[in-house]
Amino acid sequence: MINYDKLYIGGQWVAPTNTDLLDIRSPHDRRLIGYAAQGAPADIDKAVFAAREAFDHGPWPRMTPEARQEIVARFNTLRAERAEEAAALISAENGAPLWFTTWGAPALDQAADAYLRAAKDFGWEERLDPTGASGTVVRREPIGVVAAIIPWNSPYSAALVKMIPALLAGCTVVLKASPENSLSILRLGETFTAAGFPEGVVSIIPADRETSEHLVAHPGINKISFTGSTAAGRRIASIAGEQLKRVSLELGGKSASIILEDADLAAVTEGLKFASFANNSENCQAHTRILAPRSRYDEIVDALKVLTESLRVGDPADPDTFIGPMIRADQQKRVQDYIRIGISEGARLVTGGPETPEGLEGGFYVTPTLFADVDNSMRIAQEEIFGPVLVVIPYEDEDDAVRIANDSPYGLGGGVWTTDVEHGMEIARRLQTGGVRINAAPPVFDGPFGGYKDSGIGRENGVVGLTEYVEHKTIAV
Repeated sequence: MINYDKLYIGGQWVAPTNTDLLDIRSPHDRRLIGYAAQGAPADIDKAVFAAREAFDHGPWPRMTPEARQEIVARFNTLRAERAEEAAALISAENGAPLWFTTWGAPALDQAADAYLRAAKDFGWEERLDPTGASGTVVRREPIGVVAAIIPWNSPYSAALVKMIPALLAGCTVVLKASPENSLSILRLGETFTAAGFPEGVVSIIPADRETSEHLVAHPGINKISFTGSTAAGRRIASIAGEQLKRVSLELGGKSASIILEDADLAAVTEGLKFASFANNSENCQAHTRILAPRSRYDEIVDALKVLTESLRVGDPADPDTFIGPMIRADQQKRVQDYIRIGISEGARLVTGGPETPEGLEGGFYVTPTLFADVDNSMRIAQEEIFGPVLVVIPYEDEDDAVRIANDSPYGLGGGVWTTDVEHGMEIARRLQTGGVRINAAPPVFDGPFGGYKDSGIGRENGVVGLTEYVEHKTIAV
């Protein structure tokens, strides 16, 4: 049993305003995992005050970039040493299978290393003299106090992709996490303390949506960095716009994966196993629209049926489980309702369905589901389901495939499958989306990540992600 009865405010463990602790239960079987303090608006006020004092008067923004890099690197080393324990706890809290939370740990290291490389070579202060007539100094300075607001589906990656660049830039950070991840996210505070961050620089507060809105609207916040739903992103953007706060938003997705006629179908199914179903498909980048040429349509649908039925569903702590439960009962119902919508819209149910898998009724489980004969105008093709439901959409030719892929309010991820990589690049260049993976090539964290259209504003990762946390000052000499 794990118990966190205090909040991490400004580097100190502080008793919350509300002393009632939240039960944290497993979505697998409702087993009690532990208890955790929850933040209220008064706790947000304390955290923002501490962050404001640390930014306005403390040493952190005034350190050399190299000194900050040393502390951030120490934090990342300590976090990596505790990765196995963190993976197990996150899996217990949110139902992500243990293979996924363990597999994701090296990616956290790679993302942090990319930020550290960017910070090392970043032009914190540069002298420009393009004409030789005068000197101009361009400075990149920390933007201020950052509110980092993250969802429950991948808490450490969502938190650190915001906190690390903000801290490297010299900002102070208030992290607001979802209640479902209270134990793992509060445990992260121990690592920040061990790394030696100055007082006030980091606060971590799990809290509900109402408290989150209080943080967004707080006058002491200079920048909001949010990952979550498009609807919540719109609300945050409206508040930020009224106050002229800087904002970056990583929002929803409905990624299309285009299978070209020459694709190796065995490689496609192996790649889509992870691109479509990783993290229980509770993943904004998940390739859930599969675009297949009519010339190979039945063959592709049959192969995806075999893939979908092969996925082992069950206890996320079991290393052989590929898909665990949904995070909550309402999310389980949402996904199952979308399956019913697909049936009512006239899509062909190839495998799966709205029924809970047999023997797993005690948890929030969904049967992995595949639809065929889907029109891109259907709700199951246009709306983010955030669960293990794939739709296969036929296309006539490559122009038609690009048109269908781009016919979406979202533009976060996508894929192209082909044996001709150069031709795959030609298709990728035509897609209106922030990222495209050809033949499931792994992402490189030095490159920017983010979305077009309703998938967000701004970018994360590498030098572009670091730039999101600085102001640019020009000094004419």
